[in-house]
Amino acid sequence: MTTPGHQPTAVLNWLHDTTLADMPEDVVAFGQRCLLDLLGVAAAGRTTELSSIIHDHAAKHFGAGTGPAVPMLFDGREVSPAGAALASGMTIDSIDAHDGNNLTKGHTGCHQVAAILAFTQAEQKDDAGEFLANLIVGYEIATRAGIALHQTACDYHTSGAWGAVGAAALGARVLGLDHASTFEAMGIAEYHGPRSQMMRVIDHPTMLKDGSGWGAMAGVSAAYLAADGFTGAPAVTINDPTVADVWADLGERWIIFEQYFKPHPVCRWAQPAVEAALNLCREHNIPGPDVEGVEVVTFHEAARLATALPATTEQAQYSLPFPVAAAIVRGQLGATEVSAAALADEEIRSLSQRVTIVEDNAHNAAFPHNRYARVTINLADGTSHTSEDTEPRGDATAHLSDDEIRAKFHLFADPVLGRDRATVIGTTIGGLSATDSLTPFLELLRPGV
Repeated sequence: MTTPGHQPTAVLNWLHDTTLADMPEDVVAFGQRCLLDLLGVAAAGRTTELSSIIHDHAAKHFGAGTGPAVPMLFDGREVSPAGAALASGMTIDSIDAHDGNNLTKGHTGCHQVAAILAFTQAEQKDDAGEFLANLIVGYEIATRAGIALHQTACDYHTSGAWGAVGAAALGARVLGLDHASTFEAMGIAEYHGPRSQMMRVIDHPTMLKDGSGWGAMAGVSAAYLAADGFTGAPAVTINDPTVADVWADLGERWIIFEQYFKPHPVCRWAQPAVEAALNLCREHNIPGPDVEGVEVVTFHEAARLATALPATTEQAQYSLPFPVAAAIVRGQLGATEVSAAALADEEIRSLSQRVTIVEDNAHNAAFPHNRYARVTINLADGTSHTSEDTEPRGDATAHLSDDEIRAKFHLFADPVLGRDRATVIGTTIGGLSATDSLTPFLELLRPGV
């Protein structure tokens, strides 16, 4: 059995001992905002082929057996906790509009919501305050694990690699594991988490996405394995002395505030160019048919989003030319602009092939702390308009407003859940408190779509 050292012990103390009462009010409110945003994305995700496949797969192959049964999110069929986390995580990830963190180069909330819904229902927990506290703790642990992984791993892995560690930590907290078993759980999750190479799916976009569902599943399984006595390797992301600085301010610096929120359902790396193009079109009143071509100057990772003619929504979400073209043609970029109908839009397809991407060394140097793009729109009459270096909207330094988050939630959720059900979910999330029963909220998430 592995033995926690001094630094992990401090982390494990905080993980298990922190309560909602220890959290500032603005931290709790931010956790509610994250939950609202993610459930809106999950609702939209239920319309994707990816989500249908993974829900059917979980129903067929992740039965509860002799263990607890958990209803899948916006589906209702009951499966094992690991199966429910798999389906929820992949569903949220199927629409690339969920929150993230610049330094992790990935997404935190996706795994944590998937895991906490699975654990909470499997263990029949009914305390709304503890649910919120668990979610916020998950953000704090998982985000730091992601930063630590990037400091210790030689390759760029998907979010599932470190999201699994946060999910396992959440499970250990819900299950009431002792410190030694908690450390085993996090070690199991880190070892079994999907160390999938992110840039492979950037170059070849498929339903694999960011490894989030697999990470959530691995984390949930790791916690239950540790509870049964299974052992793991020491978790480098919390145990390595070189990452002690990542954990030193746990409980003092609330890293949940450093999440960004996406206004558009495409890869974060494409969003600076989308914003720049939209700004130019609005400022200069540029109609789509007048555009001859577009040049995007940006950083290397964004330049790899090179698919101009996507055949699937996954390819559209991991493209730069297509969402830029769609934003110019339609004046917006929402879920419908990466749908099957939009993929067949000849005006968007034509303009997408006339978007050129240029890599810029200064933009490369700024990444990942900042993600920049500079866009030039060339018009058929020979004139052109060039933007300033532009960052995506919703970054941690300039979060989307509460009104924008609510509007995004309804934009994504209403067509799937109906306005009335979506409104009740939103109101319930905003009203969750330490004295509430969680059951009414969970019942809102059970029925299918």
